[in-house]
Amino acid sequence: MNRILVVEDELAMRRALEDALTGAGYRVLSAADGETGLARILAEKPDLVVLDVMMPRLDGFALCRELRRLGFRSPILFLTARGRMEDRVRGLDLGGDDYLVKPFGVDELLARVRAVLRRTVRAESAVPSVIRLGAVEVDFHRCEVSRDGRAVHLSPKEFSMLRLLVEAEGAVVGRDRFLDVVWGMTAFPSTRTVDTHMASLRAKVEEDPEKPRFLKTVHGVGYRLVDGVRKSGIDPRTSSTADGNSHFPDTTRRQNEEDQTP
Repeated sequence: MNRILVVEDELAMRRALEDALTGAGYRVLSAADGETGLARILAEKPDLVVLDVMMPRLDGFALCRELRRLGFRSPILFLTARGRMEDRVRGLDLGGDDYLVKPFGVDELLARVRAVLRRTVRAESAVPSVIRLGAVEVDFHRCEVSRDGRAVHLSPKEFSMLRLLVEAEGAVVGRDRFLDVVWGMTAFPSTRTVDTHMASLRAKVEEDPEKPRFLKTVHGVGYRLVDGVRKSGIDPRTSSTADGNSHFPDTTRRQNEEDQTP
């Protein structure tokens, strides 16, 4: 049974959320403000956090930022009366997984909860704990990246993009797919947003971002990851090599399909 922690300061709304989620078969925990929510989330480690934005003591955006900084990996669904596009984009960029604007119906809430949890299960089943991209090592369980032993900072969106590429196992991930999974259904960024974040990600993990070895552009479609080495959590569908690690499919034979520019 999935555990969901609701952080909502309005008593009537909190009880309504608890009733709806409990009725759908989830185990529900709750907190009435951001500071209490932070402590309880870190202690309970729920499978999903349903988080109000406007709260006293510690608002939802600040709480989300702190959770991601501390390495909390479970999905976060924002609830708020603030429906402006800028607010939605801000919440998603801080590490939120979806954004639901009040007022909303119970059916929509439950559908979004199911969708977020499905995405999380698929991602965790397909992504190894650690991969190596040349001198860069990415630990998805700890949400840490290092180059030659020195820490490299990735934003939550950059981590999510890299995770999606790893999950694809060398297949092309389209820009629309990035927007749907990484930014969520309620954000309205353009495909150029994906390109901008990819350029930033390449600058952090590629030895030469102008001539990327790992994060390849597929002209007019999206991106693919090639030559990444799985150090643990190996998927048996990948081929083993003499060094005991598994590699993503080598797609160098399809170089003529790829645009080498960022």
